[in-house]
Amino acid sequence: MKLNKRVIVFILISITVYLIFSCESQLEFYGIADFARVSKIDSHVHINADNTAFIEQARQDNFKLLTINVDYPDFPTVERQQQISAEYSREYPDILVYASTFLMAEWDEDDWQEKTITYIDNTFKDGAKAVKVWKNIGMDFRNSEGQLVMIDDPQFDPIFGHLIEKNIPLIGHLGEPKNCWLPIEEMTVNNDKEYFKNHPQYHMYLHPEMPSYEDQMAARDRMLDKNQKLKFIGAHMASLEWSVDELGKFLDKYPNAVVDIAARSGQIQNQSSQDREKVRHFFIKYQDRILYATDMTQTPEADQTVFKTEVHEKWLTDWKYFITNSTLTVPELNEPFKGLNLPRKVIDKLYRINAVKTFSNAWSTE
Repeated sequence: MKLNKRVIVFILISITVYLIFSCESQLEFYGIADFARVSKIDSHVHINADNTAFIEQARQDNFKLLTINVDYPDFPTVERQQQISAEYSREYPDILVYASTFLMAEWDEDDWQEKTITYIDNTFKDGAKAVKVWKNIGMDFRNSEGQLVMIDDPQFDPIFGHLIEKNIPLIGHLGEPKNCWLPIEEMTVNNDKEYFKNHPQYHMYLHPEMPSYEDQMAARDRMLDKNQKLKFIGAHMASLEWSVDELGKFLDKYPNAVVDIAARSGQIQNQSSQDREKVRHFFIKYQDRILYATDMTQTPEADQTVFKTEVHEKWLTDWKYFITNSTLTVPELNEPFKGLNLPRKVIDKLYRINAVKTFSNAWSTE
């Protein structure tokens, strides 16, 4: 049977269109094999060890890092964290930058504000790219009169005003996951169950005399209302990890805010196991406002080989969750769930572009 020229032309055009759309569809999404090729940033880690294991693994997996100093009793002193992060940021500027913090110890002294501003400025002269405040504000630290100091206390106003003037980003770990106010057995993810079992001093269910979850969120919002030009990064999904709907409202209300997902991927995955399309829609809608982060912490006593393996596996598991629609399992959850299969343009923002915009002049090769 002979085909006329029109039929042949139609067939050729159809095949061409199919091939074009097929290639475009493949280009719209990343694959597992792209993991090592794509430049990525983990915007929330803690390097507390005097060795380069984390940096070596980051280079191997094509990651850049933001290590964050924290006034946390389980960590080395803030002074020691500052030494480590400043040294490695100078030695490996293409891989590592850091966020400094400040101490609350002299809060009741007349010159606390002046000293704190000077300290922050000195850390920036030493390479810092942001400042971190931690949950001790609002959940632990008390003034000389025994009153709990919340993040909206007027004594912070000159500090945050200085950050605004200098265009310095503030990373805020304020409050805790909502699970913190629940009994262990009612918590939604296994890592929260483990953490609060081992840190009962921060398990607010055991401390009903302390501010409620709602009190913590309200104090954060009052601080942001007073400092609307502040460049704010809500660490750990701004402690709104339990609901992408509530997190969306937060981002709508505060246009200068972004959030990182550090240590909250299990909470995201728990929600996506219940309504995958809602979570996927959230990441697409707010694709300019979310930073990939893990909260992976390198301790001085950690075996370097084991730690590097743990970091690689965490990064690769998260990559599979965000780029594929595969069924996955993670230690944080007891049931499997499906990946979000996000478009590559969303992945690029989540894993790199948003961090570069948020932490200006960071990572020397960007």
